[in-house]
Amino acid sequence: MGRGRVELKRIENKINRQVTFAKRRNGLLKKAYELSVLCDAEVALIIFSNRGKLYEFCSSPSIMKTLERYHRCSFGAHEANRPPIETQQSTYQEYLRLKTAVELLQRSQRNLLGEDLDPLSTKELEQLEHQLETSLKHVRSTKTQCMVDQLSDLQKREQVLLELNKGLRKKLDESNIAHQVPPHRLAWEAASAGQNITYNRYPVQSEGFFQPLSGGNPILQIGYNPMGSEEAHIPVHAQNVTGFIPGWML
Repeated sequence: MGRGRVELKRIENKINRQVTFAKRRNGLLKKAYELSVLCDAEVALIIFSNRGKLYEFCSSPSIMKTLERYHRCSFGAHEANRPPIETQQSTYQEYLRLKTAVELLQRSQRNLLGEDLDPLSTKELEQLEHQLETSLKHVRSTKTQCMVDQLSDLQKREQVLLELNKGLRKKLDESNIAHQVPPHRLAWEAASAGQNITYNRYPVQSEGFFQPLSGGNPILQIGYNPMGSEEAHIPVHAQNVTGFIPGWML
């Protein structure tokens, strides 16, 4: 006897229903796998149990790509088959919507610039004032932050320049010390070059050191000088008349 046909209806027994679901699910997944291998077809299978548990199979690496392909094929075909009149009407509706949005934006821009304020109510004017105050605070905050950043940058650059100037001044001082010529060397170099050197004049000795010769004789006498009888009896202490002692005698 052949196997009779099974009536397709919901299985009332919970256990039998669960067993049948597991068997048929595995068979369906197996058939999907065999179809994809034998026929080189892209197969995607999604199964949800009565408890909400998901079972899926996809022959491609990503099931999302398969779903996107299905979406393009299904909805793209509907768009292509849509009547031209319906397409034109939809385009016109989109045009009206965009036109209304542009007009609202233009009116809002004029209101922000202080134009076309007569049609606005008191509440709308208050909202506009609040919006302007908020925008002004934001602009001032951005401006202040920009100025602070510029000031910080300038201070950093000033510090770098000061350090560079300090290093150059130190190198210049070291170079001047290394190339400094002693004074006596300058004098010798000037003498060798034939330049006139001005020497410091020492102060003139006191005239009390030089005593005029007695008798008003201007002739310098060198050697033996005979003294008279009167000069011979002059005391020694009378020779130092002024009390000045020359530096070479000390």
